[in-house]
Amino acid sequence: MIAQKDAPSLARRSSTLDHVFGHARLRNLKPELEQLAVRVRCHLHFLTGRAEEILSFDHQRRIADHLGYSTRGGLSSVERFMKHYFLIAKDVGDLTAIVCAALEEKQAKPSARLDRFRPWRRKRAAISGDFKVENGRITIAGPDVFTCDPINLIRIFWVADRNNLAIHPDATRYVTRVLKRINARLRADREANRLFLEILTSRNEPEVVLRRMNEAGVLGRFIPDFGRIVALMQFNLYHHYTVDEHLLRAVGYLAEFESQRLAKEFPLVSNVVQSIGNRRALFLALFLHDIAKGRLEDHSRAGVGVARALCPRLGLTEAETETVAWLVANHLVMSDTAQRRDLGASMHPILGGLHHRYARI
Repeated sequence: MIAQKDAPSLARRSSTLDHVFGHARLRNLKPELEQLAVRVRCHLHFLTGRAEEILSFDHQRRIADHLGYSTRGGLSSVERFMKHYFLIAKDVGDLTAIVCAALEEKQAKPSARLDRFRPWRRKRAAISGDFKVENGRITIAGPDVFTCDPINLIRIFWVADRNNLAIHPDATRYVTRVLKRINARLRADREANRLFLEILTSRNEPEVVLRRMNEAGVLGRFIPDFGRIVALMQFNLYHHYTVDEHLLRAVGYLAEFESQRLAKEFPLVSNVVQSIGNRRALFLALFLHDIAKGRLEDHSRAGVGVARALCPRLGLTEAETETVAWLVANHLVMSDTAQRRDLGASMHPILGGLHHRYARI
């Protein structure tokens, strides 16, 4: 749970925080954080009759009712409450991560990488004049890099992925200040979409880079449908993560299966993944399979509309687009068959066409 003491302890480090973010973001975050943390904590104590610090599954619905949340727009009251809670927690986590990176930078720690525990070999990309490497981190060459060319808001993550470089906290700070530059014009830009698709289908660490984009607010702005499911939880016993976290982890697992890093634990799927011919369709379908959660319409059907709108924008062919849409529409067939159907009965009608579709991927 978000501790009430977090905000004051962060604020005491005012010199570092002000340098990283300036006063505005701290003023906006601190009151909302303290208000939510105090209210939730008090309700937890009243409900349990003791000093309870864990916002467990059993307490979430009751606290949502006490705080006045109601069902709206396909989300139940408890889901709306927990989304608000996770958005605040995400802001705190993102702030903490950037501050820690800034503190580490002040200590001049060498050779920071996107994933320091797995420095896999990769083909390096040339670093343009808009960026430079400073103490092992990719950063901007000047304060107007993003305003002069908004594509750099996507390109900096692409360069970080291709060169296994962490992103400098100063660069992240500038990114968060110019998020409004990610508008309809940038979303329609062919080069920006090409860079994003290469990040998503990277053979390096796509999950890590996508997570950095999400933390900076770039991912939800560039893919607005993804922005709608950031911090969205599902109030049931089958989902342990928010929807955005689930999608990022899914992409990460697929990348690990493909690279054979999990071959010992999951030999079958690691071998099957090697036979996939159309990586773009598979990665994009996985990234989109739950992107329409939290709507009144069934998320599999609504996801088809998202896929058919986004895939051409990212440069996929018509055939690839239809494959992605089909995968999104039918992504629940396997779990439905395994958990709810008699495997000795006649075959599910969708399963009959799987072999044909699999051959196209």
